[in-house]
Amino acid sequence: MDLVKLFVISVLHVCLVGCQSTQSSQQASRPHPPSGGSSNLSFPWSRLRLPRYIIPIHYHLLLHPNLTSLSFTGSVQIQIDVQNNTNWVVLHSKGLQISKATILDQNFEHLSDQVLPVLHNPSHEQVGIFSPRVLSSGQKYFLYIEFGAELSEKFFGFYKSTYKTSTGETRVLASTHFEPTSARLAFPCFDEPSFKANFSVRIRRSPEFISLSNMPIVKTLEISGGLLEDRFVPSVKMSTYLVAFVICDFKSVTATTSSGIQVSIYAAPEKWQQTHYALKVAVKMLDFFEEYFNIRYPLPKQDLIAIPDFQAGAMENWGLTTYRETSLLFDPLTSSVSDKLWVTMVIGHELAHQWFGNLVTMEWWNDIWLNEGFARYMEYIAVEATYPELKVEEYLLHTCFAAVGLDSLNSSRPISSTAENPTQIKEMFDTVSYDKGACVLHMLRYFLTDTVFQSGIVRYLRKYNYDLWSIALNYGSGRLIVYCFSSLSYLFVGEHLNLTAMMSTWTLQKGIPLITVTRKGSKLMFRQDRFLRTVLPTDPLWYSLQQGFLWHIPLTYKTDVSNAVHRHLMTKKTDSVHIGDDISWVKVNTDMTGYYVVHYEDGGWDEITKVLRENHTALSYKDRTHLIHNAVQLVTAGHLPLNKALDLIGYLQMETHTVPLLQGLGYLEAFYSMIERRNDHNLMHILGFFRGIIDQQTWSDSGSVLERRFRSEVLSLACHLNDQPCLEQAKQSFKNWLQSNGTLNLPTDVAETVFSVGAQDEHGWNSLFYTYTTSLSEAQKHKIMSALASTKDTNKLHRLLELGLEGKVIKSQEMSALVLKNWNRLVQKFQLGSSCIRNILIGTTGHFTTPEELTDVNLFFESIKEQISELRAVQIALDNVQKNIRWMQRNLEPLQNWLNEQMKTAQ
Repeated sequence: MDLVKLFVISVLHVCLVGCQSTQSSQQASRPHPPSGGSSNLSFPWSRLRLPRYIIPIHYHLLLHPNLTSLSFTGSVQIQIDVQNNTNWVVLHSKGLQISKATILDQNFEHLSDQVLPVLHNPSHEQVGIFSPRVLSSGQKYFLYIEFGAELSEKFFGFYKSTYKTSTGETRVLASTHFEPTSARLAFPCFDEPSFKANFSVRIRRSPEFISLSNMPIVKTLEISGGLLEDRFVPSVKMSTYLVAFVICDFKSVTATTSSGIQVSIYAAPEKWQQTHYALKVAVKMLDFFEEYFNIRYPLPKQDLIAIPDFQAGAMENWGLTTYRETSLLFDPLTSSVSDKLWVTMVIGHELAHQWFGNLVTMEWWNDIWLNEGFARYMEYIAVEATYPELKVEEYLLHTCFAAVGLDSLNSSRPISSTAENPTQIKEMFDTVSYDKGACVLHMLRYFLTDTVFQSGIVRYLRKYNYDLWSIALNYGSGRLIVYCFSSLSYLFVGEHLNLTAMMSTWTLQKGIPLITVTRKGSKLMFRQDRFLRTVLPTDPLWYSLQQGFLWHIPLTYKTDVSNAVHRHLMTKKTDSVHIGDDISWVKVNTDMTGYYVVHYEDGGWDEITKVLRENHTALSYKDRTHLIHNAVQLVTAGHLPLNKALDLIGYLQMETHTVPLLQGLGYLEAFYSMIERRNDHNLMHILGFFRGIIDQQTWSDSGSVLERRFRSEVLSLACHLNDQPCLEQAKQSFKNWLQSNGTLNLPTDVAETVFSVGAQDEHGWNSLFYTYTTSLSEAQKHKIMSALASTKDTNKLHRLLELGLEGKVIKSQEMSALVLKNWNRLVQKFQLGSSCIRNILIGTTGHFTTPEELTDVNLFFESIKEQISELRAVQIALDNVQKNIRWMQRNLEPLQNWLNEQMKTAQ
């Protein structure tokens, strides 16, 4: 194991001290002594999920955050509907100091003249409030609670954020992030998605700040102490995780959609000029979604705000979407074309949520894919329709490739999975929910046709708007989606279809199918298996892992004799279709519209390679990219020799389309990364293989969107592989930038590569670090942070880590991109089960390739097993290391032989 990785693992071991005690204290289940003196009462509820017999109807919420003391006080009056006789109200609260609790009847008369006892169950994050008088079934009451807490130093609940002005002044704001289970940190509530209610919010603030929430302000009152109280219009019916409020000194730009919705973009005052692109996108997207869904956006306004400290990419709070600054702000001088695409896609995703997730919500977190899979897929549909020049459809391929990468591990999970406690729920926000969910929907769209798919979506939204709870209980996620298409008449290859049975195979079982294709005369034979990259077909365990898996697969294929796309629904283990005798080649899974991997047996790959080498444009660029991807995945899974995949990739010397080129280059870079520590000089022939492509690139921002994205990737790869012409140009560009004192604007598409090369010496690194601390462009800071983290100096990496955990100079959300070491502090900052912790565990181990490294990883995981026992990410990390070890054992020698052949050819 190299020095940096040894350093990372050793620090992770050292940082275990204190982590176990923190976790065990959180798991303590003994109730706190109840306020009010009723110590003989015991907590009335033992389950993680709240009882169903008390339903919240309307919250009246008052909050007063103090941005000087960094604390807040508040009160909430919740109108509740009691459906069983009871003396108890059980709801969520975590970290709140509850000072008073009372219950009133419908006439606002107190049920008791005493302060009511409040019992705590911290292991379930619940409180129980005892009423001496029975709350009667069928009656409505008002639960009133006063509370307070410190503003959180983390990224969830009601938390503190800061930013620096150009003069170095630190300013404070307060913001919220509640999804999935953190509204309970800001106010006592029924914090489960099925408990939808209305919210009337009031916020008290100093005059130098503004406040924002889901709805517009209806009035602002002057109150005692020189404070102002903003009162917001009551909200539509929504889940607690969508409630949001921000208190800040930001400025905004505003426009109006064609249907009259007011759209505003908020950012720190000195970043106001970077908000204009987002405003154009948001207005255009809202207009598109209203037309596509044929449902009006139900709120009078939509605010989008860039929060300086933000862990996720963005959050879809209804009417007040919150974003990491890099996901919303666009600076024409420092933002690249890829930055522009990212901002456009994230806005599209969050605005799609205003319908998928907000208007229609899953009943429980096990079906979060109904939110995230739909929003991920709709972002592609929306960007393709509104900004076709950004060529977003190419990213859908990579989205599905990412899904295959996880879903082909035995540690994957079904789209619809059990999740009960907060850690399990947070882990549901993963590649399966987002990417696989989107890819299955993409397959369904092409299976049903665009018209039927869109009609089904509209029916789904109209049928279940504002309340999905009871419907989801009856139908489940896969069956629920199918129900929305059930009244629409359609045929597939002449037969009526059982969509319920089909979708259940994709939502209720994990994994991805492998379709093995064989030619038998005039017939094309298909066999389906579960595709696994962690167990080889020669391993006895492989057969047991295949048991019980069967998908209903909408197959598509093309042949050399026609441009027609042929379709066949495969519902059995084996199947066949008649194709005739005069077919030279067949390509299955046309344009990768289906979510399955394809393997061509009996010389099938040789036929495909021959087509690519002789006339690659006979296949679409999506098909060519799909073939490269499948070939490399099949090597890892043990179905295809490495030399066959490399022979196929060899056609790329004739390729001109950027997408398959980047796919092939990416795999060659991955091969390089896996074996570069072995000092194999033949690796340099990877560069020679693409010498012509590298030399064609200019260090500029000229060209189409595709050309610019391609240039950025190719030059980054070339410098990473130590290509001397690339390094020399990058060094010269960096020198020019330094001599201008940062006033020279580097071409945005190559700036990160220039910075990364410049960061390798002491002066360059320090200069970049200074620029990072003073820059007002988050796009530029993101590129500089990547460059700073690329240093091989472990002392500098340690410095970055400390500054990141401190969160003052380097925002803590950047930590998963740095050296990932301090376990205890990281878990406290990001929460167990969060995407950052998942990225740390999987990302740190992702390039390990030796049995010694696997031993070290196992020892580390064993030392923290009490904390990580629930995390699926641990097994994913181990699966990946084991996969890499097997790959090296089987493919290192063939790769070296292939490189030797390339060297001989070059001579």
